[in-house]
Amino acid sequence: MQKADTLKELVQIARDGAMFYEESIQKIDDPRLKSIFSDMAKHKRDLIQSLSSTLRVNDEDVPEDGTIAGKFRQGYADLRASLTKDDAKIYVSQLEESEDRLLHHFEDALEKIDDPSVKNVLQLHMPQVRACHDQMRELKKAVQG
Repeated sequence: MQKADTLKELVQIARDGAMFYEESIQKIDDPRLKSIFSDMAKHKRDLIQSLSSTLRVNDEDVPEDGTIAGKFRQGYADLRASLTKDDAKIYVSQLEESEDRLLHHFEDALEKIDDPSVKNVLQLHMPQVRACHDQMRELKKAVQG
């Protein structure tokens, strides 16, 4: 079922983001960034929980892992950060790209999915998805100064 595949993909992408934020918290020293990253990870976990509930209601399995692309992005950020002294800038930049990815997939899902109950769940979360994206975009601009 297409809506299930779309929701599963959103769960995986949100899981990528949550894991990336949680790992990034451990790799940076800036307390302000740690707080922002912690909030972002919480938003992703809330999104995962809501989308997972929607999948379960429709008797669908919930993916337990993220995506290969998400793992690659996280590894790439770790590698780049190990080669520079400005690791916060690297992580913010890569996390902003992760937010871009989630936002674009969310927008696509809203266009594709016709089921009103599933569409309502997506519309409920869209303002927060967009807010997280916008916050990371502004943060990226600020750290790249």
